[in-house]
Amino acid sequence: MDLIRTTGNIEPLKQMQSADRKTEARKFLVRGRVQGVGFRWFVEREAHMLGVAGWVRNNSDGSVEVLAIGTHDQLSGLRSRLRQGPRASRVDDVEESESKPIEGLKTFRIEGAW
Repeated sequence: MDLIRTTGNIEPLKQMQSADRKTEARKFLVRGRVQGVGFRWFVEREAHMLGVAGWVRNNSDGSVEVLAIGTHDQLSGLRSRLRQGPRASRVDDVEESESKPIEGLKTFRIEGAW
């Protein structure tokens, strides 16, 4: 664990960093060949690696919707990965909009389709 020394006290760096960062929420709508290619599992894995909370689900119009809650840097990382997608996918567009954080949502999950 990284440590930082402040006036004689040693505190975990991770704890201090998380206290200084503001949590944001974003909705992403991903279009292209994004259903039937493992896209939701890809998003879940990437979100877990980034420490992002929220959910991912298929929509009836063939798009994939993502609600992501995290810091600006975490959401930026997820946005990049959504644009990339898993190998079998083809991402044509990623639409992003602001959302409200859902209180108590601390993990990331795959939700049922529409």
